[in-house]
Amino acid sequence: MVRNLLIGVLSLAVMGTAYWGYREHKEKNAILIHAENNYQRAFHDLTYQIDLLHDKIGATLAMNSRVSLSPALAEVWKIASEAHSDVGQLPLSLLPFNKTQEFLAKIGEFSYRTAIRDLEKEPLTNGEYRTLQALYKNAATIQQELRNVQHLVLKNNLRWMDVELALATNDRSGDNVIIDGFKTVEKNVDTFTKSSEFGPTFIGLENVEKGFVHAQGKPISKHEAKRIARSFLGLKGTESIKVTASGKGADERFYSLTIHDPKTKGDIYMDITEKGGYPIWVINSRPIGKQTISLYEAANRGMRFLERHQFKNLELYDSAQYDNVAVLTFVTNENGIRIYPEAIKMKIALDDGTIVGFSARDYLSSPVKRPLAKPKLTAEQAKQKVNPNLKIMEQRQAVITNDLNKPVHCYEFLGTLGEDTYQIFINANTGMEEKVEKLQSAEQSYS
Repeated sequence: MVRNLLIGVLSLAVMGTAYWGYREHKEKNAILIHAENNYQRAFHDLTYQIDLLHDKIGATLAMNSRVSLSPALAEVWKIASEAHSDVGQLPLSLLPFNKTQEFLAKIGEFSYRTAIRDLEKEPLTNGEYRTLQALYKNAATIQQELRNVQHLVLKNNLRWMDVELALATNDRSGDNVIIDGFKTVEKNVDTFTKSSEFGPTFIGLENVEKGFVHAQGKPISKHEAKRIARSFLGLKGTESIKVTASGKGADERFYSLTIHDPKTKGDIYMDITEKGGYPIWVINSRPIGKQTISLYEAANRGMRFLERHQFKNLELYDSAQYDNVAVLTFVTNENGIRIYPEAIKMKIALDDGTIVGFSARDYLSSPVKRPLAKPKLTAEQAKQKVNPNLKIMEQRQAVITNDLNKPVHCYEFLGTLGEDTYQIFINANTGMEEKVEKLQSAEQSYS
């Protein structure tokens, strides 16, 4: 009787373990499938955008009307920006692809600056026309290479997750069609940019992918990266940590960490800068339990957490709750001036207050230089540029990035028009209205 009971209990335990293992395997597969789908979407979107880019540049070359040319060039700028965004969503951070990103940024800036000027008074110069012809030719080359890669991906049912694994482990000895295809694209773009002249439009051009300029300090080792991860995440010490260094060709060196907890069977993914040891991002996809702390308490914990880990002069800009997770955005506040490009985003689990998501990429790569120059306009002079029908409730100085991804010093005004609330940024040196945003009700409570 006892023997039969024991066999029954053991059978149930085995079945329970098997079911738990099945669920765990199923959840991990779901995460991998989700990531694979995102990579596939970004790649096919990129191929489509390059097709559009080539066609639209060709259309501008055929135009005779200067009235039609401005909106056409604005469309080129929009497409180039979307293509640049698609590149950023691919798992190519360990594979140098900066030349192609820079090429797309240059197309965007060239077309935008040309589109916003009065082409009746300042028509395209011969040099600018030659630049458009060269861009058209190079876009065709990129288009063809990407189509080749796309054809082979679809024909052979290739997976982007395999690319990510090959890059992360530096296993590039095998025949990887996707990596080889992107290397060809990068090589062709590099040849083009070395032999081409973009003209005076690009004097002072700053690539937004400048690296982690705010990551200061001595280079750290893999061992130190593990120590920083344990401290940053409050680990128990029983977790296994695998560390991989970024490729030698990367503009900014960093360590990628995979942290496995044998107790929860969960994984945490994290990147840390080699210089100074600053966490770049963290993803912890563990299940979130019942809420025990408030959004307000989570925001306070987030602020204290940042202060403990090298991130200074930050204030809470936005907070929201989704299910049992607090989503927080902090920005730099320097002597009362909000610096919006220096943002840190966090996700805090409301069951126990731990960090389950973190991104300091914007903060670390912010292009805002110090010291901040004194504005030429006073607050009162800037206020005269605001719509007089707007009832202003708050004002401050701020730094934002404009449509050319350049930092600009502004006066920020928060005001109402009817029942709607708006955020208006007036350039503190020129008086130009840089940006106007209508705020949703959830965004209007910040101070």
